[in-house]
Amino acid sequence: MDTDETAILFGEDVGFGGVFRCSQDLQDQFGPHRVFNTPLSENGIAGFAVGYAATGGTAIAEIQFADYIFPAMDQIVNEMAKFRYRSGNQWNCGGVTIRAPCGAVGHGGHYHSQSPEAYLAHTPGIVVVMPSGPKDAKGLLLSSIRSPDPVVFLEPKALYRSSVEPVPDEDYELPLGVANVLHQGSDITLIGWGGQLRLLEKARLLAQKEGIHCELIDLRTILPWDVDTVTESVIKTGKCIVSHEAPLTCGFGAELVSTIQNECFYSLEAPVMRVCGMDTPFPLVHEKYYIPNELKILDAIRDVMEKAK
Repeated sequence: MDTDETAILFGEDVGFGGVFRCSQDLQDQFGPHRVFNTPLSENGIAGFAVGYAATGGTAIAEIQFADYIFPAMDQIVNEMAKFRYRSGNQWNCGGVTIRAPCGAVGHGGHYHSQSPEAYLAHTPGIVVVMPSGPKDAKGLLLSSIRSPDPVVFLEPKALYRSSVEPVPDEDYELPLGVANVLHQGSDITLIGWGGQLRLLEKARLLAQKEGIHCELIDLRTILPWDVDTVTESVIKTGKCIVSHEAPLTCGFGAELVSTIQNECFYSLEAPVMRVCGMDTPFPLVHEKYYIPNELKILDAIRDVMEKAK
């Protein structure tokens, strides 16, 4: 906001810092004309963002919980995603970035725990991003805000208080659409995004104790996703597991598996497996059974390694 005078930040309770304190003190720093609260209307928030960006401004909108992004889907899918295309690039709303906290947090229940990335990824014309830690979050968010395309930036809310790492003070960007190979390995490829990377890392360390060396990939960007990095890894290891918190059926992992089977078929030594959330509404008291934790991932690693023998 220091470098772009047109940038505004708005959403429910954003003015006092937001429920997760992500915008704390920003209203004091930049004034209520640039950081302000909105009515409780997700469709209105998204529509205002599209309209403001269409005039050339930079709109940084917050949907307080990703579970409530669905009332805004008309604006996101039918306006934001198609604005440039339907005008033949005569006008656009590429200055929109919609932030939305997503995923399980331990006590969120039905309406504060969902991961809607697969719904959004079915929408040509937008970029969908989900960081896995603070350092990536800063670099990817700056890239998203400055991107010429509209972006939905999903923030795994469990990481707000649990993920700690040094974050550079200086301005930096991380490229959108480029995955990050967190650990090199030779036996099997593990792929995830967002908060699921913590669990994949735990599973990787457990598998390492059994002599299994996993390559771990953070997808970072859901749409467009980095096909080259993923397929190169799977061709090398011959085995793959995709894991995400959202339900199994039509989860974004299915898109990865389809592409991997097509591009890496002759290199695969075993079927590609998915370790995902269950096909149920997100449960409250049964959350620990729903979450695809490190032990479920470790069982899948063992299963794939056994099938590859």
